[in-house]
Amino acid sequence: MTSPSLLKRVDPFLLMLVIVVTLASLLPARGVEAVVFEWLADIAIALLFFLHGAKLSRQAIVAGIGNLKLHALTLSATYVVFPLVGLAVVAAVQGWINPLLVSGVLFLTLLPSTVQSSIAFTSIARGNVAAAVCSASLSNLLGIIVTPLLVGLLIHSGTSGEGFDWGGVQAIVIQLLLPFLAGHFLRPLIGRWVDGHKKLLGPIDRGSILLVVYSAFSAAVDDGIWQALDVVDLIWLLGLSALILAAVMAYTTGAARVAGLRREDSVVLLFCGSKKSLASGVPMAGALFAPAEVGMIVLPLMIFHQLQLFVCAWLAARMARRVDAAGEAPSDADADADAGAGNASAAVPRGADAIASAAAARGVTIEPACRDGVAANCDLLASHAARMRGEGTPQ
Repeated sequence: MTSPSLLKRVDPFLLMLVIVVTLASLLPARGVEAVVFEWLADIAIALLFFLHGAKLSRQAIVAGIGNLKLHALTLSATYVVFPLVGLAVVAAVQGWINPLLVSGVLFLTLLPSTVQSSIAFTSIARGNVAAAVCSASLSNLLGIIVTPLLVGLLIHSGTSGEGFDWGGVQAIVIQLLLPFLAGHFLRPLIGRWVDGHKKLLGPIDRGSILLVVYSAFSAAVDDGIWQALDVVDLIWLLGLSALILAAVMAYTTGAARVAGLRREDSVVLLFCGSKKSLASGVPMAGALFAPAEVGMIVLPLMIFHQLQLFVCAWLAARMARRVDAAGEAPSDADADADAGAGNASAAVPRGADAIASAAAARGVTIEPACRDGVAANCDLLASHAARMRGEGTPQ
């Protein structure tokens, strides 16, 4: 019984990444094929950021920006504490593992937070979902500019082969920022269609990452990545990922107490402040580093991404059980969720009105302008809730 249960909990996207890395190792794209895959990846990433821009509700961000203390703490965790922890870890392991992997560890600490999974875990843990939507979205908006600047300041030729290329900032602007802004400004025209077809984002998101990973590892294989790596390096990466995640989670927990945040906002700080985005990190690495370096650079991020999902899934479920046991969330929605443990859709309210009612029962007010953004994530949250019951893990 243990084996099938474990298989259900394995992240399907992790399996796809392993398959793609294996394929790139056995059949790397070379010559014209490599150029074609690179172009396909660029197009998919531009389309992905265009759709993310079209999906983002400006009203939701404006309405949620009022919780300045929470957003300031979340952004400081993402763009100040994470990089400081990364610098400390890099200083400690310099000379012990491959220099490109060291740069990859530092690179992952400079990335923006995730959006979908941060919101999903916040909802599962009975946190302030509206604030999570705003914090995670704001983190990703700033990340398009802040991350390349931090990479330029903190990663240089002394820590990785050819090192950071400032020309990559221009690539970020053209490939990520411009499509994002174009999609966002076209939201009044296409926003309703995008919201009605939000399931398209999942395949495009994963497909673009898989294309970039295949292209990156093809170049890395030609450059001898597997001759330069061994099992000890992978063990180092797993240990360093655990250390970084534990340090940042300790900070977010302590900062929430010192700042006197409500429990619901503390949950937002914990999950939005401790996550790093694979969806943003892979294309950024492709734009900021030489092709032969990208495989090594994103490997620590791929490991950290899976670790954060498993840890946050466990924490979110544990926090939800504590809240329910303490009677802090005695809403009908929670009662339905407990009674219908085999039905994922019962755990997450559907529709703007149902969401607002469930939030009000927990003492949380969702501003009208934020409701569309929160409602747009309900399908994803239901999926994550189902996975938390043993049907899989969030992506």
